Amino acid sequence: MLDLAGVRVLAQAGLLAPVRPDKLLGMGLSLARYGISPATGYAIGALRHPRRPALVDDDGALTYREVDRRTDRIAGELRARGLREGDAVGLLARNGRGLLETAVGLAKVGADVLYLNTSLAAAPLAGVLRRERARAVLHDAEFADVVAGARAGRIALTTEQLGALAATSSTGPLPKPGRVSRQVILTSGTTGLPRGAARSGATVEDAVAALSRLPLRVGETTVVAAPAFHAWGLGHLSLALLLGSTVVLQRRFEPERVLAAVEQHRASALVVVPVMLEGLLAAPGRHDASSLRIIASSGSALPGDLVQRVQARFGPVLHNLYGSTEVAYAAVATPEDLAADPRTAGRPPHGVTLRVVDEQGHDVPPGTPGRVFVGSGLTFGGYTDGTDKDRLDGLVATGDLGVLDEAGRLTVLGREDDMAVIGGENVYPGQVEDVLAQDPSVAEVAVVAVDDPAYGARLVAHVVPAAGAGVDPAHLQSLVRSTLARYAVPREVRVVDALPRGATGKVLTRELREETP
Repeated sequence: MLDLAGVRVLAQAGLLAPVRPDKLLGMGLSLARYGISPATGYAIGALRHPRRPALVDDDGALTYREVDRRTDRIAGELRARGLREGDAVGLLARNGRGLLETAVGLAKVGADVLYLNTSLAAAPLAGVLRRERARAVLHDAEFADVVAGARAGRIALTTEQLGALAATSSTGPLPKPGRVSRQVILTSGTTGLPRGAARSGATVEDAVAALSRLPLRVGETTVVAAPAFHAWGLGHLSLALLLGSTVVLQRRFEPERVLAAVEQHRASALVVVPVMLEGLLAAPGRHDASSLRIIASSGSALPGDLVQRVQARFGPVLHNLYGSTEVAYAAVATPEDLAADPRTAGRPPHGVTLRVVDEQGHDVPPGTPGRVFVGSGLTFGGYTDGTDKDRLDGLVATGDLGVLDEAGRLTVLGREDDMAVIGGENVYPGQVEDVLAQDPSVAEVAVVAVDDPAYGARLVAHVVPAAGAGVDPAHLQSLVRSTLARYAVPREVRVVDALPRGATGKVLTRELREETP
């Protein structure tokens, strides 16, 4: 049940405008047919603003009415090939109409959409499809070789084939699906085979949570550069449906093209993962980005100097979201929060509960590190393989350690399993990274803990030099010693050309540990 604060959030977003009775009836029928799903969003959009562009991608623009009609045909073709309600379907596609229309078509069938990471190699992809008992695999043509070994015994089509059928198919009216489609998002898989976290449709309260900290508005344009197979990018496609917004998608992240799209479409919001911010700052030319009110980033912590450089280039528009596939939105740092503390993850949105607790599950006072637990309507119900995260009073563990300040702002210290005990002292690699990132010779840095027979663990810093700079390991070690403590000093500083990252920009710390003898 919405409270008064929630109603205010919806009003500020422009969502409480009156609706004609006939359109309201049609909206109710769409909801009854598909439940809360992407299919409902586009069906309602086709009623309310049929000629408004829903999507602009590398192939042009599609209106809400066009997406609704085209996905009816895609759903009909998938049913004609034997796909049914409750079937799990792997979807391997880059940002664009192929991903969006296929997902909506699957929702109209009532099938579950398993969003596959475009960085997956053939073996782990086949493993995920096998574990999730996928009945079909749908993919962009460019991934044919990766999918080849997983096609046997499954319905298999390319998104390009489905796109062609969307323009020509005549399979007839669709039956009402017997269930609501689930969206299954994979974990980042930085510590093993990615696991599926299933979600049913979001509620109005869940939308209020996001909009309470991200000031998006009805009918605006959002450039989603973050991959839409990930919870962050996918979440913004859902918010765009609620707001009747236009979404701009590009298959590959090219900083100059992203900024050109912001300028061309006068976008008010840009959705990124942190590693993209560096690319945007380094992009040649001076595109007009003055239309941006929001740059929304999520996926990993932001170094303080990066926050300051983004704010200097684009103004006070940066919002940083902390969350995970399992808990969705946990905290959002607004430009005001970041001005007060560039490292902060911010405060929990409306309706989200966030606690920092000790090993006994008791809340710790401000300034004291502890485990982070989060709860909201978007918290997942467990992994599709039957396993789960730790839970406490209905809240789900994020797997991170954090600390709250007196103002209720969260700072994430790092993963629970990243904390190192060195000579009996607790050391958080994230804090060491923050110190090293401030040095002008450092472009990027990742610090990992590895086993040490004498002290239990030791830190190794992997440093990407700034352009034209030389890295002095002794200077960096001295910097950590004078800023933090002697036991926090990395025993070794390795100079590398680049840090290994997944498709969403997270540093693959497991690979760094494996490379360290």
